[in-house]
Amino acid sequence: MIQSSLTMKSSTQTHLDLFRLSCLRNPVTDEAITEFQMRILTFYERHGRHDMLWRHTDDPYRILVSEIMLQQTQVERVAVKYLEFIAAFPDFAALARAPQCDVIAVWQGMGYNRRAIALKKCAEKIVNDYGGMVPRDPEVLAIFPGIGPATASSICAFAFNLPVVFIETNIRRVFIHFFFPDAETVTDKEVLPLVERALDRENPRVWYWALMDLGAELKKSVPNPNRKSTAYTKQAPFEGSDRRIRGMILKMLVGQHQLSEKKILELVNEDPERVRRILTGLEKERFLRKGRTGYQLAE
Repeated sequence: MIQSSLTMKSSTQTHLDLFRLSCLRNPVTDEAITEFQMRILTFYERHGRHDMLWRHTDDPYRILVSEIMLQQTQVERVAVKYLEFIAAFPDFAALARAPQCDVIAVWQGMGYNRRAIALKKCAEKIVNDYGGMVPRDPEVLAIFPGIGPATASSICAFAFNLPVVFIETNIRRVFIHFFFPDAETVTDKEVLPLVERALDRENPRVWYWALMDLGAELKKSVPNPNRKSTAYTKQAPFEGSDRRIRGMILKMLVGQHQLSEKKILELVNEDPERVRRILTGLEKERFLRKGRTGYQLAE
């Protein structure tokens, strides 16, 4: 764990704290970037999350699955579901031919069920359009369902060890913490040049692991630097949200041939009009299929 002296108001500063002060010089020197790299990699060697299963493979399928799972989900939960998902769908071909309802069933417990559908659509696209091979170009991957620029770049870095330049939440947190401690607001346009300068082009895979691990630890140790970012958005509360009700409905339909609207309203126990609106949305998004006597998961 990062020692408490990493906090902004600590009276006893670690080497990382002292280096953070040296980063305030403008412009940032090459020597400062080299020192930054050394400090980050030293942290990773001593405190990195080396037990993550997806860090012990370069299989593009397993990397892609893990990266989509890690979107908006805690590592501890992904660690459990990742093994279950890979066991059920061991490769792109297996996932592509699986019924959607089976994919949703295995996904339960992860939340944000759209990601499960996106994964299946990605598998179908890779099998049908790319001969089962993941494109090595992040600009191509970025237009795949549910991926986007940051996830596309992370897949290329971790699966292919390509020296791509990108920002995600933990990376952003590290650079803002060390290079912009006194700024009121920070844009990604200001952060990206530093990310590019600091990139370990010989081993970007390990470099990004190290940044992400330190960023995750900083979240526990200091007031969140990402609040300064113009890209920062606070996640809406889960309790009482439409997202919670959507998840409840999908979960209760797993393994069910069909449930009537009346039964769903009874089990959800929320405003009936709200639940009906959510059911209609799930049907339009092709999560559900409405039959003569009720709803079921879409095939």
